[in-house]
Amino acid sequence: MLSEKLTNALNDQFNNELQAAHAYTAMAAYFSKKGYHGFANFYLIQSREEHFHAMKFYNYLVTMDEKPVLQALTEPKNHFVSALDVLESSLSQEKSVTSNIYALVTLADEMQEHATLSFLDWFIEEQMEEEKSFRDIIARVRAIEEGGEYFLKMDDEFAHRKLED
Repeated sequence: MLSEKLTNALNDQFNNELQAAHAYTAMAAYFSKKGYHGFANFYLIQSREEHFHAMKFYNYLVTMDEKPVLQALTEPKNHFVSALDVLESSLSQEKSVTSNIYALVTLADEMQEHATLSFLDWFIEEQMEEEKSFRDIIARVRAIEEGGEYFLKMDDEFAHRKLED
């Protein structure tokens, strides 16, 4: 069994991951409405990935004989001014998740909870990849016009993205 403080923190992150999935679905809706179905697909896959991350926390809590506790989701940002606005919001969200993961690592380390530290290692690697991915996409989108030829090429590229196992 885990300490109450660590269990609560893990449950908070479980819910943060569900909130991130919710936010990415709202971002997908922005692109769907604009007719950029590749970008919408990209964000729907992101949403599914965040749900997968949430379920990793769920399963870890169960494995450690703790109860996953669902909290209410808040309404995500639903209005964006551009694709770049969506992407920058995404990077900001990922940076927030990274900060939360680091805080969990610090707490688990202070409590000498080695199983939790091992569990969280995967998330540290994942967050490094997520932030880099969004930084790279932002750099590409900043250099082009939304709706232009290269933007539409990116949209086609994202249409082929699939959820990885």
